[in-house]
Amino acid sequence: MCIAYLAVVFGLAFKSAGGQQNNEDYFIGGRSMNWFVVGVSMFATSFSAISFLGLPQRGAYQDFSFYLTILFIPFVITPILWWIFVPMFVRLKVSSGYEYLGRRFGLPAQLIGSGLYCIYALGWMGTMLYAVALTLQTVMGLTHAQYYLMLVGIGAFATLYTVMGGLRAVIWTDVLQAVVLGGAIIAVMFLAVGRIDGGWSGFWSIAAQHSKFKMFHLNPRLLSVENFTGSNTIFTAAAFGLFMYLPGYAVSQNMIQRYVCAGTLAGGRGVVILSAAINAVLGLLFLLVGTAIFAFYSQPGGLGLPTAGVEFAKEDQILPYFVTTQAPGVGLTGLILAGLFAAAMSTMDSGINGITSVIVYDWLAGKELPLRVSRILTAMLGGIVIGAAILVPFIGDTVIDIIMVIAGTCLGILLAIYLLGMFTRSANLPGVLIGVVVGLVCFALVLICTDIPKWWLGAFAMFPTFIVGAIASLCFPAPPESALRDTLLVRTSE
Repeated sequence: MCIAYLAVVFGLAFKSAGGQQNNEDYFIGGRSMNWFVVGVSMFATSFSAISFLGLPQRGAYQDFSFYLTILFIPFVITPILWWIFVPMFVRLKVSSGYEYLGRRFGLPAQLIGSGLYCIYALGWMGTMLYAVALTLQTVMGLTHAQYYLMLVGIGAFATLYTVMGGLRAVIWTDVLQAVVLGGAIIAVMFLAVGRIDGGWSGFWSIAAQHSKFKMFHLNPRLLSVENFTGSNTIFTAAAFGLFMYLPGYAVSQNMIQRYVCAGTLAGGRGVVILSAAINAVLGLLFLLVGTAIFAFYSQPGGLGLPTAGVEFAKEDQILPYFVTTQAPGVGLTGLILAGLFAAAMSTMDSGINGITSVIVYDWLAGKELPLRVSRILTAMLGGIVIGAAILVPFIGDTVIDIIMVIAGTCLGILLAIYLLGMFTRSANLPGVLIGVVVGLVCFALVLICTDIPKWWLGAFAMFPTFIVGAIASLCFPAPPESALRDTLLVRTSE
């Protein structure tokens, strides 16, 4: 199953490589991609291997409270993208999303923006690749040497087809990967429910008895510490949505590429609507699968939900553990492994292509750079990501903690710079630079001196950057009208 999947991915990449003439084709798909295909790809990119493993874990060991965070995507984040960010990027016809910062504040801001994105993407991809390889090591019983071979193999394969086909290959393979993800989780759902006495009615009954569908956790005292520090509260869902998901969707190059590669505003908006809808549906399904696994182990006569540290290393390995112990044959196990590969590679390929694109357009010659140089850079970045994944275990923190620290710092500050440019006429480069420095200092102080939950960290980078940047800008000359034209949320007259 896995070999067949990898063969199809390679075939799609080989086909996508034909007809590429320049960097616009390689990085933006010629601005002529079908919005429906791009929307599916955007879902696959945002749905990482950590989600593939983490959502069933939450469904099995917790409840549905995390679904509130997922619902932020269609009901909060998507309207913001629809009205603010997608129109801006499509109107300016950007190739790198950080070209906006260059037009609004000047080249230094553009380079800062692309640099923050590169740090975030490298950290995210390295951490994700490490997590996948570690899970496969546990599930498949790999030796230490085999673990490193698996890590390098996944990274090298994703790099290879990204080098070959550019964004078109990334998008089409993402579509295949989304199909594999959906097929894998549907198959597991039917397997789990089929093993429960009473089938679907037994599943619903056991889940309801244990309050597994509970979504809302809130202390009546709204300002109580519990509401802000608990991992399952409404405020926690809001923090994840606003300080993790929103910056990731709004100002990450791998997402911006998808808004503009459809070529039109209607296409870009269609991309975000479709991606949000798929996220809501499949996010629910992955949680239901975890709940079904819980019901299987918790039914009368069941063995009880397996304990992490005994049957397997960590709770997020419950999905592959269930499949490998309960699947009737190797077919479903292979499908789950293919789904895990798909989730990993759909994130890695987009990140590699996104980082290369900002290096080409923000730091090098952009459209004039020879295509072969772009391919060489893509290959080099793939190697750097693999190296980052090898280094992750030496950092010491958990995977989720690493991701939230990196995303909170880089994306929180980056979103604040965009908001300064879009919403304030007076914001200028000196003010932005001061705001960025203060934002970094505040973030570092909170991270080092407090034990505040990681999902709030982005707020301590975003708000100081925006507030101090806006105030500091008042101490310097106002930007010229040419910098404000087409860069403010409300456009100035020509």
